[in-house]
Amino acid sequence: QVVLVESGGGPVQPGGTLRLSCESGRLTLKYYAIGWFRQAPGKDREGIACIASSEFRPYYIDAVKGRFTISRDNAKNTAYLEMNNLKPEDTGVYYCAAKLGTADWWSAGKYEFWGQGTQVTVSS
Repeated sequence: QVVLVESGGGPVQPGGTLRLSCESGRLTLKYYAIGWFRQAPGKDREGIACIASSEFRPYYIDAVKGRFTISRDNAKNTAYLEMNNLKPEDTGVYYCAAKLGTADWWSAGKYEFWGQGTQVTVSS
């Protein structure tokens, strides 16, 4: 189900920064782990980060560790992905998704709720 809304994407130069937001007017996000995925042209959707619902523990793939920071503000019913030192290979459509628990957080098939995505293009 598409019940999440991403924002904050756009064009950016290599080395630049973007902050993506994920919010919902229909889902109370504090009960869910939030994952961020990206899909480059011609490639599968890839899980890149996740944050747990309660203890806020973050998870990252190696490719973004140290550059991306996932966070959440349950009072605002919003999650974020701050992306620093962006590289051309970070280009793609970025999606947020919600699931109960963090087991298999990298697997798109484990998520029940999705957004429609926001385009991120890293190019000089």
